[in-house]
Amino acid sequence: MPRTPQETWNLLWPVLSKKYKRTATFLNHQNNWELLVAVILSAQMTDEGVNRISPELFKRFPTPESMAKASVAEITKYINKVNYFNAKARYLKKTAGILVEKFHGQVPDTVEDLMTLSGVGRKTAVAVLANGFGKFVGIPVDTHVIRFAKRFGLSKSSDASKIEQELLQIIPKKHWNLAGYAIKEYGRKEGRARNYKSAEDPVFLALKKHV
Repeated sequence: MPRTPQETWNLLWPVLSKKYKRTATFLNHQNNWELLVAVILSAQMTDEGVNRISPELFKRFPTPESMAKASVAEITKYINKVNYFNAKARYLKKTAGILVEKFHGQVPDTVEDLMTLSGVGRKTAVAVLANGFGKFVGIPVDTHVIRFAKRFGLSKSSDASKIEQELLQIIPKKHWNLAGYAIKEYGRKEGRARNYKSAEDPVFLALKKHV
């Protein structure tokens, strides 16, 4: 009889939590403004790629006020090595302006307020709240999480919002933050899409023992 997603997760979590223990974002940042910028830039981009360009970007634009005053063209110069840099430059300028005008230059601390910013969807909002404010309101669903959920039968959907809601139903709230990081770290190390080898995947092998 096939396992339910809940039964599968109950078998996966002991392995994930033991092997992948990261508790913080892979994105380098010193404050919530830098965190927000980095997460916006990380969409469809590796964290390593964002980390390579962020020091100079943060040096030039240390506050929302400084970025709000800059032109899109100038912002683009600092981020032109990330994917979709033209669109992201527009997002960043607009977001900086909104922070200055509506939030006194501070990054807001609710999903609803964060999602009023340009280039910020639920995934970004959840990541900023977890890493910037210690508020755990969900699981940021990126490519790694989508692939993990489908590979192990935790969801049949390809929609990030639906996958998140399905995961939140089977993962205890106290584990949301750690589970999100564990799945992402697994994805970076073993769960890649290309050249994936189940025989070398410790999570798959652990699950196989219970067939």
